[in-house]
Amino acid sequence: MKKLKLQVQMSVDGFIAGPNGEMDWMVWNWDDALKNYVSDLTKNVDCIVLGRKLAEGFIPHWAGAAQIENEEQEFAKIMSETHKVVFTKTLERADWANTVLAKGNLVDEINALKNQEGGDIIVYGGGSFVSSLIKDGLIDEYHLFVNPAILGNGMPIFQDLKAKQGLILKQVQGFDCGITVLCYELKKS
Repeated sequence: MKKLKLQVQMSVDGFIAGPNGEMDWMVWNWDDALKNYVSDLTKNVDCIVLGRKLAEGFIPHWAGAAQIENEEQEFAKIMSETHKVVFTKTLERADWANTVLAKGNLVDEINALKNQEGGDIIVYGGGSFVSSLIKDGLIDEYHLFVNPAILGNGMPIFQDLKAKQGLILKQVQGFDCGITVLCYELKKS
C-alpha cells in the first residue's frame, strides 16, 4: 500500500501561516543538505494531492518555474510533471496539465489512491485540507519543517481531531539554514 506523506513548513508553535495567511517568516535560503532531504523524500512519489486553494497557486508556480533555466528547474519539472489530484467541491474541471479532480468522500478517495500500484503520495498543504487528512488519520508520515520563528497566532493544522493519534519518531535533522525537520510515522493501532 502506498504511503501518504505530509511535507509542511511550520513555526515552532505549530502554525503553517500567520493569522492573515502570512508566510514571510518561512526560511527559503535552504542549504544543500535540506534540498537533498526533499529530493530523497520525493524520489519515490508519483502523486501529489492538494486542496483547491493551494492548487491554484502551487500548480501554476511549478509549471512556470519548470520553464526557467536555473538551479530549481529540475525540481520544478518533477513537481510540474508529477500526477496531481486536487480535492475540490467547487471546481468543475482541471485546466492544469497532469491534474485530475477528486470530488468524492475524502477518506474513500485517499484510500483508493493508496491502494493503486506505484510510488508514494505527498501532500503539501492547504490548512483546512491537511487538517481534514490528519483528523481522519490518513497521513502515514509527517515531515514537519520547523522554522526558527514563533508566531503566537495563525493557521494550525492539528485541530478538530476525533481522537489522540500516536506517532513514532523516525528522524530529527537540523539544517544550517535554521530549519529542523521532524519526521514521524503514524502509529498503527
